[in-house]
Amino acid sequence: MQITITAKIKIKPTEDQVSQLNETMIAYRQGCNFVSRIVFESVDLKQASLHKVTYGALRTQYGLRSQMAQSVMKTVIARYKTNKSNGYEWSLVTFKRLEYDLVWNRDYSLSKEVFSLNTVEGRIKVPYESKGMEQYFESEWSFGTAKLVNKYGKWFLHIPMTKEVEDVLDYNINNVVGVDLGINFVATTYDSQDNTLFFNGRPIKHKRSKYKFLRKQLQQLGTASSRRKLKRIGQRESRWMTDVNHQISKALVDHYGSNTMFVIEDLSGVRNATERVRVKDRYVTVSWSFFEFRQMLVYKAVMSGSKVLTVDPRYTSQTCPKCGHTEKANRDKTKHVFCCKNCCYTSNDDRVGAMNLHRKGIEYIAEVTA
Repeated sequence: MQITITAKIKIKPTEDQVSQLNETMIAYRQGCNFVSRIVFESVDLKQASLHKVTYGALRTQYGLRSQMAQSVMKTVIARYKTNKSNGYEWSLVTFKRLEYDLVWNRDYSLSKEVFSLNTVEGRIKVPYESKGMEQYFESEWSFGTAKLVNKYGKWFLHIPMTKEVEDVLDYNINNVVGVDLGINFVATTYDSQDNTLFFNGRPIKHKRSKYKFLRKQLQQLGTASSRRKLKRIGQRESRWMTDVNHQISKALVDHYGSNTMFVIEDLSGVRNATERVRVKDRYVTVSWSFFEFRQMLVYKAVMSGSKVLTVDPRYTSQTCPKCGHTEKANRDKTKHVFCCKNCCYTSNDDRVGAMNLHRKGIEYIAEVTA
């Protein structure tokens, strides 16, 4: 199977190179908006026909080099196709951010020392922070179409890295781990050795509450400066949440090692459940980036010789792991206690959720290896 991850590296251009990069990215954005207007009016997403209409202007009017012009068309087509696949109505796509899509070995190349890329004024070589990139040069990783990004005056290169890895066969699994995601305990695990791990989520919950309070204050101000600060805070919280997901997923994979099957709930519909959550609790309940955590756990598990199984989340916190009795009253959400109304088995409700996920993993293994 193939696994793709995105390597994010910081590049260090000189003042002259920054000027060239800015000029190139502005021209690239202008070219994207030019092609976008033509696509919107013609409803044409075929690159061959767009090439005939836009290539000359992209080269002469916007000063883009040949490969840049091709990349502009691909960028615009991809954005319209994404909107279409997500169910959005046909509307004009506007490019506001300064970004530049780079095709490997055409627009850019990367060595262990420097990053080389095309600009409207010619090719330049820029040093970058190479720490952590060594593994991609020493193993069978292939470099994909990268994105050059400028944030807060700093320059970054986002490169999708793809590698062929062996899929872990189900009959080689020697440990099944149920992973229950929550609020007070951000993750609770139960494994085949009857061991339980709790990852404390209260500090995270507290920090998210502080972000929520600060955001509410800025929204009430309604000034231009408060809106700018609101945007910065949102980006800061997003980066922090991503880092939290990285730490938890890494800790899980490092602790359990290879030949492990992690069983998690399919929480893709968590945002559709807001009507069943009290308004004051909705932010804490549905703003957690479950999908991002799942993606991180999947690729880290695969890279360590393990795998992830997603299962139906229904009744995982209401079913007794000992006798199988299912009843909503089994779980006391306020006290975070599970007490079976049939056999009186009592435990932490998050631990019971992890136990039931573990059981589903065991049932899956038994079924596919029978």
